[in-house]
Amino acid sequence: MTHDHILKQFDRDLATLKDRILRMAGMVEDHIAASMRALIDQDGANAVRLANADRPVNLLEMECDELCVKLIALRQPVGSDVRLLVASLKIITDLERIGDMAVNIAERAEVLARSPKLNPPLDLTGMASKTQEMLRDSLDSYVHGDAAKAEEILVRDDMIDAAFRDVFATLIAHMKRDPENVERAVGLLFIAKHLERIADHSTNIAEMVIYLVNGKDVRHRFSVENRR
Repeated sequence: MTHDHILKQFDRDLATLKDRILRMAGMVEDHIAASMRALIDQDGANAVRLANADRPVNLLEMECDELCVKLIALRQPVGSDVRLLVASLKIITDLERIGDMAVNIAERAEVLARSPKLNPPLDLTGMASKTQEMLRDSLDSYVHGDAAKAEEILVRDDMIDAAFRDVFATLIAHMKRDPENVERAVGLLFIAKHLERIADHSTNIAEMVIYLVNGKDVRHRFSVENRR
């Protein structure tokens, strides 16, 4: 086998890996959107279906992990190719965790569908929309190798944290006003927390894009800078 043939096969394997990562990403994006729709529509049957729909995501995670290990072991990549595989492994893990969060939202939606909405109702669609935009933009930055776009996502995570704090305060007020609100409020609080965690994982993906493009590790940079 010639050196050129080996390089071409390596490029084909990398293209296959990227395609599988993007398929996995598409699945988790769809699951988040569908789980939020089930919550809003109080569609318990669909929520149950979605709560059991993450097996294809888990299978893709294992396929991608296996391919990454194969490429590292057999091709012994260097430089930017090493960064690509390291970043890919971490992105795969974050996508699987996001898939888990979508399942958790669906499970909560199924329980909440059996009881009336809060009065006054709490609308999580704004927070969900911003979270989904973060995920979509982090994946776009990965597809296009856009480190500048990835940097913007790191800042937007603070907005989701602030939105979660607002939701938390609102739900605590609901529970204090009427103890009968407690069960429903707790369910919505868990969903808001899952959305906040999805934003965290989207931030992780953006950080890996910066590492992939610039070779610069920006994880935990604030805590590292504060220790200096």
